[in-house]
Amino acid sequence: MVEPAAWVALSLVDHVGSKTLSALFQHFGDDAEAILRADAKQLQQVPGIGPKIASSIQAVDVAQVRQALADWHTLGILAAVYQSENYPPRLLELEDAPATLFMRGTWQPEDHQAVSIVGTREPSPRVARLAYQVGAALAEAGVTIVSGLALGIDTAAHQGALSVETGRSAAVLGSGVLNIYPPENHTLAMDIAHRGVVMSEVHPTASTSAPRLVARNRIISGLSKAVIVIETDADGGAMHAARFAQRQGRPVFTFDLKASGNRELLENGAHMLHTQLDNLDLILKA
Repeated sequence: MVEPAAWVALSLVDHVGSKTLSALFQHFGDDAEAILRADAKQLQQVPGIGPKIASSIQAVDVAQVRQALADWHTLGILAAVYQSENYPPRLLELEDAPATLFMRGTWQPEDHQAVSIVGTREPSPRVARLAYQVGAALAEAGVTIVSGLALGIDTAAHQGALSVETGRSAAVLGSGVLNIYPPENHTLAMDIAHRGVVMSEVHPTASTSAPRLVARNRIISGLSKAVIVIETDADGGAMHAARFAQRQGRPVFTFDLKASGNRELLENGAHMLHTQLDNLDLILKA
C-alpha cells in the first residue's frame, strides 16, 4: 500500500505524471522509502526518468509534504491521488492522467455526466449570453459544467450552471487552488467550490504559466463526455481543449459562427449546435 503523502510528494516533481509514477512504484515494489533511498543510477532504470528527474526525486521531503497535506486539509483542500476513491474515474482512461488532483470541493458520482464548455476570453455580449444559456440549460438537465475559470466564455458557462438551483460546476485551473487565476474570478471560484469542485494538478500555491494553462485542457476534456466550443479563433486557447478531446475520443460540438476556430472545427468533423439551443439533446445523448 503506497502512502498517499509519498505519492503526492513524488507527483509534485516536475515532469512526473501518473504513468511514470506508477512505473516507479512498481519498480521499487511499492516501497516509497526504497525510492527515496535510491541513487541516481537506480532511479534511471525506470522508464521516463533521466538525470534531472532523478536528482529532483532525491530532493523530495515526504515529511514536509505530509505536514502540508494536513495544513491544506484545514483549508478545505483534499488531494485525490490516482486510482483513489475520490479521483474522477473518467480521467483513468487517459494515458497522461494527472498523478494527483488538489480539490476544493468534491467530485461526486453524478458529475460523471459532465460536459465541458470553453471558448474565447473576449466574446461579444451575445456570445457570452449564449455560453451562459448553454451552461444553464445543461445544468437543468443534470449535467455538470466543466470549464477553466478563464474570463469570457468560461466565466459565463460556470455562471450559467450556478444559476440553476441544483446546478453543479467544476473549474480546472492552470494555477494552484490556493492561487486562483484569474484573481478577478476568486469569488466565482469559491461559489463553484461550494456547488462542485475547483481542481488543479499543480502545487496548491503554484502560479500559472502558459504550459500549465495548455496542460489543464486535457483534464477539462478528460473529465467530460463531450466538449462544446462556443466561439474561438483558430489560434485560441480553446482549440487545445478541442484537440485533446479529439485525441481522447470525446465528441466536439460547436456553433455555426464566423470565428475562424469554429469554421476549422466544423470542417474537421465537429457536430454543429444551433444558437436557438433546439438540438442540445445531441449532447445529452453523447
